[in-house]
Amino acid sequence: MNFFVDKDGFYGEFGGSFIPEMLSNNVRELQKEYKNIIKSCSFQNSYREILKNFVGRPTPLFFCKKYSAKYKAKIFLKREDLNHTGSHKINNTVGQAILANKLGKKKIIAETGAGQHGVATATVCALMDLECLIFMGEKDMHRQSSNVIKIKSLGARVIPVISGEKTLKDAVNEAIRYWINNPESYYLIGSTVGPHPYPQMVADFQSIISEEIKNQLKKIEGFYKPNYVIACIGGGSNAAGSFYHFLNDRSVNLIAVEAAGLGVKTNKTAASIFCGTKGVLHGSMTLLLQDKNGQVIPAHSISPGLDYPGIGPMHSNLFVKKRVNFIHATDKEALDSGCELARLEGIIPALESAHALVALKKVVFKKSDVIVITLSGRGDKDIDVYDKFYSKLNY
Repeated sequence: MNFFVDKDGFYGEFGGSFIPEMLSNNVRELQKEYKNIIKSCSFQNSYREILKNFVGRPTPLFFCKKYSAKYKAKIFLKREDLNHTGSHKINNTVGQAILANKLGKKKIIAETGAGQHGVATATVCALMDLECLIFMGEKDMHRQSSNVIKIKSLGARVIPVISGEKTLKDAVNEAIRYWINNPESYYLIGSTVGPHPYPQMVADFQSIISEEIKNQLKKIEGFYKPNYVIACIGGGSNAAGSFYHFLNDRSVNLIAVEAAGLGVKTNKTAASIFCGTKGVLHGSMTLLLQDKNGQVIPAHSISPGLDYPGIGPMHSNLFVKKRVNFIHATDKEALDSGCELARLEGIIPALESAHALVALKKVVFKKSDVIVITLSGRGDKDIDVYDKFYSKLNY
């Protein structure tokens, strides 16, 4: 059974390239050149050198002693929060920025929700002397104001998006609209969404996460394979990277945790797998939140990075083929788990990552199980939300 993209850009019945004619030359150029460029020695040497000496890879695989005692299993955290810029997002932006340079592109555009992809994009653009425009929903700019300051400090322009719900979906819409009118620019997508080959590219660049997990686990435990790998999921970039090198081995259980918002039985949710149906979103066929007329339903999540009404086509296929167990966590459950990690292990997780931790409360593990949870980002950006939550609990 194939879990990766086929020659036509599809993951089973999902994926493809559903784009306006104005973008066809840009997307065809990427489809034609991408694989040849990333296989070259010059690309791989640059990519690996920047990841090592600028980003700070490999990130630690940290054994959580008290966490393991509480949940009665052997729990490790893959510390993507310790990357330069504070999340896994930079793995992909480094790769795509080098690619853009080799294609002769000098202007980079990107969208961001939590601001982590925006900061990572602005960072590599500063490093490589590229012009950078970041589209961000006005609501998210208020929720993640510290990341807005970082993006501007790095020399990028932040374009406020005031249409729709003023969140990630609307930022993607505006970035695509700008790209149509400015095809000389390079659109650096941050998640495993969009037309082919973007979902594949982002998964390929994030696969460094599972590559390192295997090597680090071998050194620590003497074997490559954990019993479980767990990641949060919105569009799906950190989950794709965490699962990538384990997809063809069914002895490794893979768990993805969606953002349920206020609950999957309310209209305030971002759980696209649990509540979504098949349709086209941002250039690819996938599962998304939509009404009976095909209109996209606004998502809701306390975490801006998961506040998106769809999921990448790779993950839709993994759901249909039952390779990944998809569960969901509410805003409150994520906050509870984030606070618990901070108090038990001294690590404040991003609200996105906190959703992954909820799996420990919803899945029954054996004492002998080895569990790896990807901590996709750090929680500095969310400290105001945590503070309000602590205040309600009288901490």
